[in-house]
Amino acid sequence: MKTRFILIETSHAGNVGAAARAMKVMGFDDLVLVRPRWANVLRREETIQRASGALDVLRQARIVDTLDEALDGVSHLCATAMTPRDFGPPTEGPREHLARLPQANPAPLGVAFLFGSERHGMKNEDVYRCHVCLSIPTDPQFGSLNLASALQVIAYEWRQALGGFALPSASGPDAVPPPNPLASAEHVAGMLAHWETALVEIGFLDPASPKKLMPRLQQLFNRAQLTEEEIHILRGIAKQMRAHSSGRG
Repeated sequence: MKTRFILIETSHAGNVGAAARAMKVMGFDDLVLVRPRWANVLRREETIQRASGALDVLRQARIVDTLDEALDGVSHLCATAMTPRDFGPPTEGPREHLARLPQANPAPLGVAFLFGSERHGMKNEDVYRCHVCLSIPTDPQFGSLNLASALQVIAYEWRQALGGFALPSASGPDAVPPPNPLASAEHVAGMLAHWETALVEIGFLDPASPKKLMPRLQQLFNRAQLTEEEIHILRGIAKQMRAHSSGRG
């Protein structure tokens, strides 16, 4: 589904770059600027720095004079605003509204997300053109989001609604190795016997009055879900305890 992010009268070049980066990490690349403050905003140093590698998004971004020019090829318009407008479109949370769009029948030709200027937000006439006003739930005492931060949230929710991205596979030189298998009950019992001998030799366990020490250790190690590697470590500790108690350490 065609997805476009439209920034209207953006005044800070850095926000354009940060918006491009937010789009790229979520797999989107269609950015249109309507009457930005700087005619050369896509080439400004601050824009490029804040894009942090999303230069392809900036290269293909368009600058237009009117909102009408920015809406070609899309049919479902989503305003982003904190405050609902009288006579405006319904206000919904991004997650609730966007989850329904991919299953809509008929499906939209494309979806556009509109963001107003940093200082004044979206104008009423632009909000009125939209089918929904997306309001990101925030702390009522401090609900103002930076433009690029708001775009990142919307882009994430829309990507999730479209199916999201699969997590990286566990392969390659930098992959996290799979966990060791859990130790068998036989190996846990052998380790405990080793520990019991060591604890007696260092004087921590009195064999004449063991009380409930070993059953308690058994339960502790059962809760720990020990792996085979951890069994080897614990046996190594027991071996060193015995060596020190006999003067061999």
